[in-house]
Parts: sequence; structure tokens; C-alpha cells
Amino acid sequence: MTTEDLARLFDAFNRHDIDGVMAFFAEDCVFNAIGGPEVYGTRFEGPGPIAAAFSGVWKAMPDASWDHHSHLVHGDRAVSEWTFSGTNADGSRVEAEGCDLFTLRDGKIIGKQAFRKNRPLIPAPAKS
Repeated sequence: MTTEDLARLFDAFNRHDIDGVMAFFAEDCVFNAIGGPEVYGTRFEGPGPIAAAFSGVWKAMPDASWDHHSHLVHGDRAVSEWTFSGTNADGSRVEAEGCDLFTLRDGKIIGKQAFRKNRPLIPAPAKS
């Protein structure tokens, strides 16, 4: 896995291309999402549940994007930094910086830990 691979991964996220995204993940992958009841957030294990989680974000926020992404790979660990933005169904918006910590094996992602600033929603514009 290289920094160029991670840039291609985030380009696939921004296209909402689930097949393109999942091509980077190993069969035994684990994804710890940004929120949830556990100390690690919410855990998704395996390609099916992980793909459903990512697709759920795109369904809930059709304009979801991870912009200004940059990447670092060192051995079996990697870091990506990004700015997430997306609009909820009620018109409120999320805009916050975040990062992913990756664990790698044989050129694939086996662990993804997502972190995002806990920033208040940006209210929907007032209706005229």
C-alpha cells in the first residue's frame, strides 16, 4: 500500500464507488466508525458490513466528500487526513477535519479507525 493507493481510495470514496473502495480492503478487515456506544465507536467486521456502512453514509448524505486528503504510509501503518463535508436530509451540514488510522497487510487494509472533530452541525439555510 502506497500514498498513491490511499489517494485512489479516497477518490473512490468521493465518487461513492463502493466496489472501488472495497478493492482496497482485505477479507478480514475491521472498520471502527467515528461514533457509537463503545470506546472504539461502532465496529464493522468483514467486507459486507463495511460496504453497507460506507454506502449508508452516501445514502444519508448524497454529497458526502472527503476533501483535502493527504496520506502517510510507514510499514504496516498508514494515516490519512481529510476534511469531511456532507448535507443531512434536513439540510443541516457537517464540515469537520478528521483522520483515519490504517493497519495494512499484503497491500490491503485490515483495520480502519476513523476520527472526526466533534463539531456542531451547520444549520440548514432559512426558508424564504
